[in-house]
Amino acid sequence: MIRGVLFDMDGVLVDSESFICEAAIKMFAELGTIVSSDDFKPFVGTGENRYLGGVAEKHRLRIDIIKAKARTYDIYKHIIKGKLPPLPGALEFVARCRETGLKLAIATSADCVKMEANLNEINLPASTFDATVNGLEVEKKKPSPDIYLLAAGKLGLNARECLVVEDAISGVKAAKAAGCRCLAVTTSFSADDLHEADWICDSLLFAPDDALQW
Repeated sequence: MIRGVLFDMDGVLVDSESFICEAAIKMFAELGTIVSSDDFKPFVGTGENRYLGGVAEKHRLRIDIIKAKARTYDIYKHIIKGKLPPLPGALEFVARCRETGLKLAIATSADCVKMEANLNEINLPASTFDATVNGLEVEKKKPSPDIYLLAAGKLGLNARECLVVEDAISGVKAAKAAGCRCLAVTTSFSADDLHEADWICDSLLFAPDDALQW
């Protein structure tokens, strides 16, 4: 029986991909390296270390990942001000889950800085949730199940009692590997790409009732 919902953040509650990509491109430009948005696509949803580090490796650039992330986040926080709305249905679905009496957690591969910036910007602060897990808290990133196992544990639940809401292929794989059921939203990938999920919808406005009634 479902007792908790574990939310990925980017691509589920908010679409910040274009903004973090823009910030990263500007950061690399400051280092004298021109990169494109396509360079980042293989690393979406894997956490900022890999997101930035993978592109640096592709361009054979050695970076101090701590400094690179800090500068990227400085740029990011500036450019999202007043420009980052919640995805359609996100606030309503969170409220619906809460009204149903389910425990709620955020489980994002993003660092704490980005998690808090995004959630505050869409008026859904971390305090809305019973627990949060960010990418700094797990060594093995998605598609490893670690982040969802940790999130379920923070709620005091077995992962098999939890629904994961995801948008990425690696996230769906992580959810299923953890033993969770999964609702996938086609924000970032096609329904075919997300076929391993238990339910698939185009928007949380149209999330199937069955996903919260098992």
